[in-house]
Amino acid sequence: MREAHAHIFQLGRSLTMLDCSGCTSRDELLELIAAKSASLNPRDWVLAHSVRPEAWDDARWPSRKELDRASDGRAVCAWCFDYHALAASSAALEHAGIDADTRIDRGVIELETDGTPTGVLYEHAALALWKSVPEPDANHRCSLVRSACEHLRVLGYSEVHDLKAQPWLGPVLSQLQASGEVEQSFQLFPLVPDLDATLATHSEWASDRLILAGIKIFTDGTLNSRTAWMLEPFADKPTTGTPMMTPDEIDEAMLISKHHNLPVAAHAIGDGAVRAVLDSIERTGCTHMHARVEHLEVVHPDDVPRFAQLGVIASVQPCHLLPDIEALNAAIPDRLDRVLPLRSLIKSGCVPGETLLFGSDVPIVRANHEDSIQAAVHRRRKEMPENEAVSIDQSLTEAESIACFSSR
Repeated sequence: MREAHAHIFQLGRSLTMLDCSGCTSRDELLELIAAKSASLNPRDWVLAHSVRPEAWDDARWPSRKELDRASDGRAVCAWCFDYHALAASSAALEHAGIDADTRIDRGVIELETDGTPTGVLYEHAALALWKSVPEPDANHRCSLVRSACEHLRVLGYSEVHDLKAQPWLGPVLSQLQASGEVEQSFQLFPLVPDLDATLATHSEWASDRLILAGIKIFTDGTLNSRTAWMLEPFADKPTTGTPMMTPDEIDEAMLISKHHNLPVAAHAIGDGAVRAVLDSIERTGCTHMHARVEHLEVVHPDDVPRFAQLGVIASVQPCHLLPDIEALNAAIPDRLDRVLPLRSLIKSGCVPGETLLFGSDVPIVRANHEDSIQAAVHRRRKEMPENEAVSIDQSLTEAESIACFSSR
């Protein structure tokens, strides 16, 4: 099978972090952080992932003060499962230099009524804090990549696409392949700012099993954070999200991709972002060069046939539907017919396994392909009644879903 959307290094790192996916309330999360903190040295960070407040009865994130008490004053970074928002303790905020006066472009620092940070950060503000967390050294980094690849191998993946490949990832994977420690083939998509550094060593590590396949851009946020770029405002919040790139910036990335003959893979979750990417592909003449739209969780009906018409690959992670159901029902209850229009994409000309690909976005959600098959076929979580399925008319057969994972 092919895992068409993964983050290898972050997967390896997440395997060493506190897994909060089982927390059903803020109190449970704080108890888990307290237990972890008790096993650490005072200067150690508490790093956690898979927090999902949207599914709690009280959807409020824990405040920095609550995290301070639970962690006995340690630096805490607790990521939302979608990695577009996090909660940080006072020590973590101080370490990152984030306070009430900090301003971060395309980032949000949530504030208390007295003007001090709550500890909840969104988009580029969350990334700014994460960049301040101590990085693993080169040996540990290699070990984390090895662990991630083994995790994916056990799940049955012989081909893996990394959609945010660090400049050092190609050399590390080449080394692991040469030593026989890693069996899969890989396609790497570095961010545009990392392209030059990646190209500088490309000839040293590239092979038929390790390919520089394109470049990655982020055009919007996520539905859970209400930062997905929408054509119309969310039902529960008077905003159309947070575009992470302007149309001119998207065009510039497309022209860079065209210059290097490396297709763009564009993170676009909201229907506004999807349209902006398709418009740019058409405007810049990047049609039929294997450009990819990643996620496309919400798509306007007018844009569905444009994928096949423009020769654009729809790289979808149906498994996102499972944790996103509450957010979808709250944010776009009037537009659920636009959610993951898989059947319409096939009817308009997308071919499973060729121009309609499935992946997971691991470690955002787990990489088990059965989750995406559940979402694509049944359009709901297993324990949910049939009448709570989201746009059941867009469902696929199990055979079609498996074909979307097939490596050719």
